[in-house]
Amino acid sequence: MIAYILLAFFNGTVIGTSRAINGRLGAEIGSVKASLWNHLIGFLFLTPALLLLGGWKFEVIPEAPASAYIGGFFGALFVAVNSYVFPRLGAMNASLLVISGQMISAVLLDYRNQGVAPTVTRCLGVVIVLFGVYLTRAAKNPRVKDKSQ
Repeated sequence: MIAYILLAFFNGTVIGTSRAINGRLGAEIGSVKASLWNHLIGFLFLTPALLLLGGWKFEVIPEAPASAYIGGFFGALFVAVNSYVFPRLGAMNASLLVISGQMISAVLLDYRNQGVAPTVTRCLGVVIVLFGVYLTRAAKNPRVKDKSQ
């Protein structure tokens, strides 16, 4: 289990680095073009990786629902939107808001797909992350800071 936790943590650092790189590229050439480059480079990385692993055979699996193939759309949209907001909101705020959106959608998806009702703990986790966003904004904005004193 610890290996999975470390791998997930490592993946979080990769995502954060990717966001910074894509945000920088998006500021230079536009967020949609940055998303296109991101996915083109990803294609060039994954194709030989799959060939080396011996697992690449382009096929459409008839048992899979059509909706299973639209994940690429959401991935491209995510990279484009993130490339747009990252330089404008900063790394901390952009990351926390993305994580907040992921947590809210995860709670809703668990409820819809597994019938797991959102618990107070899960909702509190979302509120805490959003409060973290507020705190980082309040620290930069002296007007908000004065109200808290």
